[in-house]
Amino acid sequence: MDLATLLPFLVNVIVGGLVLGFVYAIIALGYTMVYGVLQLINFAHSEVFVTGAVVGFEVFRVLAPNPMNGYLKLLIALLSAMLISGGLNVLIERLAYRPLRNAPKLVPLITAIGVSLILQDVLRVIEGFQGRFDLTYTLPDAFGVKFCAAESSCVGAGNFLRTIGVDLQVKDVILIVVALVSLTVLNYVVNRTRLGKAIRAVAQDRVTAGLMGIDSNLMISATFLIGGALGGISGVLYGMKVGTLNAYSGFEPGLVAFTAAVLGGIGSIPGAVLGGLLIGVIQKLVSVMSVLGDLVGSKNLATIDDSYSKMGAFVVLVLILIFKPTGLLGKSNTEKV
Repeated sequence: MDLATLLPFLVNVIVGGLVLGFVYAIIALGYTMVYGVLQLINFAHSEVFVTGAVVGFEVFRVLAPNPMNGYLKLLIALLSAMLISGGLNVLIERLAYRPLRNAPKLVPLITAIGVSLILQDVLRVIEGFQGRFDLTYTLPDAFGVKFCAAESSCVGAGNFLRTIGVDLQVKDVILIVVALVSLTVLNYVVNRTRLGKAIRAVAQDRVTAGLMGIDSNLMISATFLIGGALGGISGVLYGMKVGTLNAYSGFEPGLVAFTAAVLGGIGSIPGAVLGGLLIGVIQKLVSVMSVLGDLVGSKNLATIDDSYSKMGAFVVLVLILIFKPTGLLGKSNTEKV
């Protein structure tokens, strides 16, 4: 096999991994923001995320007969998912976590798992009443065509991608753009606004922040709102990516996204993004090992199929926890006695 065949294949695998990684990155940000403020692993975030995916499904289903522009439908789906997932996350914090804020750390952790299981069944019941279990996204036809399929309409970066053989659908490009915009807005809010400074102050020292006039409860609720809104966005993007999901679909990507947050450094926003992208690429590389084995003539690689892709992510997690427990960009916290 020559390099001309192998190179475009590897480029497509890496680009596909990055597309998937952006989804994991946005989900991971929900985990890392809450942990940064409360040192709480919000395992219910996977269900907040899948709630956004269900909301996106309902919006696209209801608007499917409407002739409005597909991008406007997407905007409505994203805003609806952000609103409902963000509000749900705030409600979870107020009812389930706030009363346990001074309890031993194991208590809110178990509560988070309980909330996760409750939300799974609530979503199943809601969709079950309408006779649905597996939800298939009804996307505008334009989202499924290849990006830069026509050479005459392909310019700039799109022409470059087409030249090197990258095979993307329009929905993949939309996913990347929405993810980048979301990350840029989050970075601005956290680092450039008074709200972001107040959240960082509460994360650093809640008691001192309260003495300086910052309402800690309000800032924690704001953190859950932002994390839930990001979960809603990632839910819609994930639904667009995989096509079909159900009330229990949040567990696996949520666990992988949590792995990404730990890989990058739990509590670190840049770490969550880096971890998500790395996990996406690793999963994609493992999932195509059988194809790569056929291409290079390796029988051992040819036996590794897509079912091993999740294993790759968790092998990386174990190695990180052994050799660098704080993650790639995490910082160790020294407690003074």
